[in-house]
Amino acid sequence: MSAAIAIGVMSFAHIHARSYLQVLLDTPGVEVLSSDPDGPADDPSRGERLASAMGVTYVDSYEELVARVDAVVITGENNEHRALVELAATAGCAILCEKPLATTEEDAEAIDNAVTTHGVPFMLALPVRFTSAFTSLRSMVDRGDLGRVVAYRAANNGKLEADWFVDPDRSGGGAIMDHVIHVVDLISLLVPSGVVSAAAATNRVLHRDVAHAETGAVVSLQHSDGTIGVIDCSFSQPESAPTWGGLQLSVLGTRGSVDLDVFRPRLRGLDARSGVPIELPYGADADDVLLRTFIEHVRAGTVPVPGMVEARRLNRTVLAARDAGIRETTVGVQRG
Repeated sequence: MSAAIAIGVMSFAHIHARSYLQVLLDTPGVEVLSSDPDGPADDPSRGERLASAMGVTYVDSYEELVARVDAVVITGENNEHRALVELAATAGCAILCEKPLATTEEDAEAIDNAVTTHGVPFMLALPVRFTSAFTSLRSMVDRGDLGRVVAYRAANNGKLEADWFVDPDRSGGGAIMDHVIHVVDLISLLVPSGVVSAAAATNRVLHRDVAHAETGAVVSLQHSDGTIGVIDCSFSQPESAPTWGGLQLSVLGTRGSVDLDVFRPRLRGLDARSGVPIELPYGADADDVLLRTFIEHVRAGTVPVPGMVEARRLNRTVLAARDAGIRETTVGVQRG
């Protein structure tokens, strides 16, 4: 039987906090704690309320939380990642941090230094790479079934789950900061060369009443080996939609092409009373695989992947894409 460990969730700002908490609660041998002292002004008791509803132990401060756990899951607003990682690392906690790593290269460097200085395991939360659909595609590429990948197009669209996602002071940007990283992570496992430049076309047509950053965006990426890619990363899923959104990826190789809909496996129907469409996913849950992978590394004392190396590389690409949209010009990706 695996040794019991304590894991704390830091902040309920991110929508993923709830699904991560549920996975942790369902995992044998894991004691779950939470803290959310920085609730929004219109809902200051958010943390205590949600913790109570989910049956999770709640503590009043992050300092108390990190003193009582072996590992943390950081699900705060993007601009909070640096402070939360530094606090957890100083306490010796293993860290699973929501993406993106940071809103600036300076903060990313500080996070890297904190993790390295204190020698704690670090993993970036990128669950899509663990899906069975992508695993199958990766196997095809690794076998050479598609030849050399030369181009790709993707759409990672979703609902706007919270206003802070389009507040640059808190998220670092808008749709680009939130959605591009998933696709870039997948492509990093299919294309050996890195991204060298990014361009972006953006607008703020959707959610104009609350947005202070782009809600619609198409990003173009160029790799050092000539591979090109295009990503639609818009907050274009309507509130009335039965699911949060999805991720579609088309890959073109010298010997063939594949179209992938990562979250396609769903039961579909209508609510008999309201007529509202219903979609219920089935199969392995990516968040479950992500959390269990992290827990296995914590228990074994091994280095998680994607770790800091991957997190820094992906963050530089996302920041370049964001800056390309702001400047309306092609931006080079900073080299590590």
